[in-house]
Amino acid sequence: MFTELFYRDKGLFLQSLHPATVLVYLTVLLILALVFANPLYLLALFLLLALLIREADGVRAWEGFLRAGVFLMLVIMTVNPLVIRAGKTIIWHGPQVPYWGRLDVSLEALYFGAVAGLRLLVMLSIFCLYNLVLNPDRLLNLFSGIAGRSVLLITLATRLLPAMAQNLQRTAAVLRLRGVDIEAGGLRQKVKGYACLYNILLLSSLEDALAVAESMQARAFGSGRRSVYRRNTFRPRDTLCTGGSLLALLAACWGWRSGYGRFTFYPEADYLIKDGATLGVLGVVLLYLSVPLILSAGWKRCRFLRSKI
Repeated sequence: MFTELFYRDKGLFLQSLHPATVLVYLTVLLILALVFANPLYLLALFLLLALLIREADGVRAWEGFLRAGVFLMLVIMTVNPLVIRAGKTIIWHGPQVPYWGRLDVSLEALYFGAVAGLRLLVMLSIFCLYNLVLNPDRLLNLFSGIAGRSVLLITLATRLLPAMAQNLQRTAAVLRLRGVDIEAGGLRQKVKGYACLYNILLLSSLEDALAVAESMQARAFGSGRRSVYRRNTFRPRDTLCTGGSLLALLAACWGWRSGYGRFTFYPEADYLIKDGATLGVLGVVLLYLSVPLILSAGWKRCRFLRSKI
């Protein structure tokens, strides 16, 4: 389950996009999640992300993000009404607390906590989608010509945790094949078993570090200006997805300036749907953001479209 959180190449359409295209798309989603306050807009983004994660075959990895997000959402919904007293609609009059005053819970404060938790779920889903569809090596290759040493450092750092997780699983599997059960016995025996496991992991990490150093020396790293070989090509699919992302951002900015993405919680909650334009702006934004989903469906079912994009 832990390895599901990291990128794995599955030959999917979303993984075949140019890293700049994926980065622009995820950045637009993140901006919209931070700017929009209307719960309807945030819920629509959450459902769109659910479809994208399903298309990226990452539902199992998404479950881990959702568990943490729902827990934090419940914490926000519990703490916010007890701290914020700006709402008009009081739904519960609590006791008098010294130096704090009366604990009154308002409907607006509860509403704000729920929407804040929903925004948190959307942002966690965006980072989950990032892990599923964007290859870290391809992304860092974009900036390798600008800052080669910094990119190398970031690449080694991002590889550290996934590599250690894979080595830990392989080592535990080898120990089980040899008849060593690290889960057997009491607490003392388990500590000894895990100490042996992590000792092997430390030794293998040192060996991997030496192998990386030898590889860098064999490739004459640091001897002069490095060359950059770019394998990423910008295809028609990237043009369509990038254009859809930018058009969605423009439509969202126009809607936000016109007041269709905003929402007022205090002192009294605003209307969820002010008029038909609220749904119209949302529909336009979702249509442009759904371009990768539409192309992915056509890419899997139509060979002609697959050859053209």
